[in-house]
Amino acid sequence: MAIIKIGAILQSKNLVNENQLQIALVQQQITGELLGNTVVKLGFISSKELGQALAEQAGVDYMDLSQYPVSEEALKMIPKEVAESTSFIPIEITDGRMSIGVIDPSNIIAIDKVTSLTKSQPKVYMVDPDNFRESLEKGYFFLENPIQQSREKIIAEIKETKTAGGPAVTSLTDLIVIDGIRRNATDIHISPSSDIIHIFYRIDGVLQYGHGLPRIAHAGIISRIKILSKLDIAETRLPQDGSFSFEFLRKGYDIRVSTVPTIYGENAVMRILAGTGPLLRIDKLGFDEHNVKTIKKLFQKPYGVILIAGPTGSGKTTTLYAALREINLLERNVITVEDPVEYKLSLAKQTQVNEKTGYNFAFAARNFMRQDPDVMLIGEIRDEETAKIAIRTSITGHLVLSTIHSNDAVTSISRLLDLKVDKFLVSSSLLAIIAQRLARKICPFCKTDHILHDEQRSLFKECGIQIDKAYRGTGCSKCNGSGYSGRTVIGEILLIDDELKDLIYADVPITAIQAAAIRKGMIPMKENGMLKVAQGVISMDELLRVAG
Repeated sequence: MAIIKIGAILQSKNLVNENQLQIALVQQQITGELLGNTVVKLGFISSKELGQALAEQAGVDYMDLSQYPVSEEALKMIPKEVAESTSFIPIEITDGRMSIGVIDPSNIIAIDKVTSLTKSQPKVYMVDPDNFRESLEKGYFFLENPIQQSREKIIAEIKETKTAGGPAVTSLTDLIVIDGIRRNATDIHISPSSDIIHIFYRIDGVLQYGHGLPRIAHAGIISRIKILSKLDIAETRLPQDGSFSFEFLRKGYDIRVSTVPTIYGENAVMRILAGTGPLLRIDKLGFDEHNVKTIKKLFQKPYGVILIAGPTGSGKTTTLYAALREINLLERNVITVEDPVEYKLSLAKQTQVNEKTGYNFAFAARNFMRQDPDVMLIGEIRDEETAKIAIRTSITGHLVLSTIHSNDAVTSISRLLDLKVDKFLVSSSLLAIIAQRLARKICPFCKTDHILHDEQRSLFKECGIQIDKAYRGTGCSKCNGSGYSGRTVIGEILLIDDELKDLIYADVPITAIQAAAIRKGMIPMKENGMLKVAQGVISMDELLRVAG
C-alpha cells in the first residue's frame, strides 16, 4: 500500500505522470528497488522531491540539509556508529532538545535511541537520501579531523624540517582540496606571493580567503598538482591545463587544473566538478511566475534554437537541465554532448566531450543527425563550426538547446554574428535567449532591514518600484558570518518574434533590439534583480555586485 501511496502523492503534486509511473513500475519489477528510489534513478524526480513527498506522506516536516549546516555540538553527543546503524543524523540542539533527520519516517528505533541518550524526545525531520549520506559522512569526518588542526600540524612539520616534500606536501595538497569540498567551493586558487602562499576559495560566486601557507611549500604543492593532472613538471614558463579525479568519502570529484606563470612562481586554479548535482525544476530556480510559464512553453516548441547566456558559474547548465525536465523524454528523443556531464537523466542519451579522440561539440553535433533526434543539447557554443551546425540543425526541424558566454540576452546575438553565422539563419532559427546571473540570497536566520538612501530609492522609482527599506544579513553561525545562504537566479528572457527577426536581419544596432524587446514586455536583468531586492530575497549590495 505504501508504494501506491507514494505514487499517488507524486502524481497529485504533478511530479510524475501516469506514463512515467508505469515505466518506473516496470523497472521496479526488474530491479526490486522501492518505487521512490526508482523514479529518482529514472530522473523523473529529484532526491529532494522524494524526501518532501515522503515527509508529506508521514506528516512530518522536511529539512534541506544542503541549506542547513549540521551542528558540531549535536554530532558530539551521538557516536557515529550509533547514527549510522540507526539511520539518522543529529542536526542541532535547541533549548536542550535535539533535532534529527531520518530517511524513513517510521524509524522508531532512532527516536528511542536519541531519547535514551539525551533524556528528551527529539524533533524529527525528513531528509532526502542523497543529502543524508553526504552530510553524515562529512559531518563526522570533519569532527574527527578538524582542518585547522591538520593544517597547523603539517606547517609545524615543514618549519621544523625546513623542507616541503614527500608525505607533508601530499597531505597539504589533499587538505587544500578537501577543505574546498567542505566549503562547497567551485574553485580553489593557489596564489604565491613574495613571502607566503595564499589559498582562496570561490564560494557562491565570491572569492573567500582560506589559508596562508609557508612559501617553501609552493614548488612541492604545484608539482604534486601537476603530477596528478599529468602535466609537465619541468615546464614552469608556460600556462598548462589538465585534470584529475579526486575521491573523498566514497564520492568522486573531477578537478580541472590551470597553471599560469607569475612573477612569484606558478599560480594554480582548480575547478571542482562534483559530478551529478541535484536536479531542480524551473519553478525552483528563482524565476518569477511569468518567466517560468514562458520557459515551459518554449521547451515544448518542435524546432528552433534556445540559448542560455551568462558568464562562467552563472548556473546556465542547471537552468538548461531544469528546463529539459519539461520535455517529455518518453515521446521525444533527446541526445546531448557535454563537457562534462553534470546531471544524469536516464532517458536522455548523454555523451561527453573527449578532445584526445577528437570528439568535440562540432563533431558530435554533425553525427547526431543519424540518431533520429527530436531535441539536441550542445553543452556550449564555443566556435564558428559548432554555432553553424546548431543553427542549421534547428532549421531542419529539431529543437536545439545550448549555452553561450555573453553579458546579456541581446549581446548573444552579436556573439553569434561574430562567429560568422549568417544573419538570416540567426534571425530565422532563434526562438529565445535566456540570460542570467546567480545572486546570493539573504540568510533567513540573520535577516534585518535597513533604510534606503535617496539615490537608491530613485533607482527603484525609475523602474516603477516604490520601496523605502531593503534587507541584508548581519552574519550568524548558520551562514558562517557571511549574511548569505544559497543562491537564486536573476535573469531576462528575450523572445524572438517576427519584429525582432526583421531587426536582426536588418543588422540594426543592438540597442534598437533591446529597446524593442523592452517595449514588448521584456524585464531587463537589473530590473528583475531590483524586484528581488524589494521582495527581500537579495540585498542591494548583492544586486550591485552581480548586475552592476
